[in-house]
Amino acid sequence: MTKTWLAALSATLGLAAAGAIAAEQQGVSKTEIVIGSIQDLSGPIAGFGKQVRLGMMLRVDEINEQGGINGRKLKLLVEDSAYDPKKAVLAAQKLVNQDKIFIMAGHIGTAQNLAAMPVQFEKNVINFFPVTAAREMYEPFNRLKYSFAATYYDQMRTALPKLVKDKGAKKVCTMYQDDEFGLEVVRGAEAGLKTIGMEFAEKTSYKRGATDFSSQVARMKAAGCDFVVLGTIIRETIGGIAEARKTGFSPTFLGSSAAYTDLIHKLGGKPMDGLYATMTVQNPYADEASQQISFWAKKYKTKFNEDPTVFSVYGYNIVDTFARAAAKAGPNLTTDSFIKAMDATSIESDMFGSAPASFTPTKHLGSDLSRLSQLQDGRWKVVSDYIKPN
Repeated sequence: MTKTWLAALSATLGLAAAGAIAAEQQGVSKTEIVIGSIQDLSGPIAGFGKQVRLGMMLRVDEINEQGGINGRKLKLLVEDSAYDPKKAVLAAQKLVNQDKIFIMAGHIGTAQNLAAMPVQFEKNVINFFPVTAAREMYEPFNRLKYSFAATYYDQMRTALPKLVKDKGAKKVCTMYQDDEFGLEVVRGAEAGLKTIGMEFAEKTSYKRGATDFSSQVARMKAAGCDFVVLGTIIRETIGGIAEARKTGFSPTFLGSSAAYTDLIHKLGGKPMDGLYATMTVQNPYADEASQQISFWAKKYKTKFNEDPTVFSVYGYNIVDTFARAAAKAGPNLTTDSFIKAMDATSIESDMFGSAPASFTPTKHLGSDLSRLSQLQDGRWKVVSDYIKPN
């Protein structure tokens, strides 16, 4: 009897311990999975942040309408960083320590992610598919880092030499944001130029939040540059090109995927025509897209009363990929089970034209492929296939 009683007690304690372990998984309850995200909703790239948030919301609502993931509904909590790394840290502290999120998904901004990640990693919270293409989003390797798109470094390293040759450019300059984002664009461009025996004729930078680019443009014009690499985002891309047009400076302009947005031509108008940008997912123009995208775009517009953009697609796909891995992880969703599922995930090209992606226990960047698009008559037109890095 004593042995039987002890065996029963041991089994009971084992079940209790298992239940306690399950209960200890932050952000996961019997009915809910809590996803956190930090966006710029009031700063210089608020246009992007709002679009990412709406894209995420659309996919969350779809999943919840279909019953959730293994019986759990998704709860999305979004905080505003105003594109300020210090505010991003405060937002991460709230989401991780107060709101007890399971995962941080789609956090926008390079410097912002770098500031917030230590807060997350201390509590074993994954940084999932940040909306930035900096190499630091998956390097150095960390089991809690997952990134989805070709880096700014690889985008420039592969696209720049091709376009310089196509244009017969003689002098290449760069204007870039003086932070990790801008520097990554520059480093990739320098690596690309090296492969064709060139280097920058002029490098000029600006501080985050700057609005006047007259001195930068004057320096590049004086250097006789016929090609300019832009390590810029929205208003800096518009401001730099507008200033160049005003002064009769007409080089070929190439931006990264950070400048690939409908906001460039919506806010900058006709002077923006001719700009090239590296990109992955094509901007979803509802009136010229496939039937699938057209249906999706109309659904988005009905829900939010505005047209979707490429950043809406980023947000949508981030939640979609998270949901796939979380479902594969099974009912006992933990950080470890999610990582195991994610590390065996492959994704085919989707209706938005994304490059195929795959993840393994040693590879946490989904794809290193990008392609070129150009603004023509106020619309982005894809002008190259995916360019494989050398």
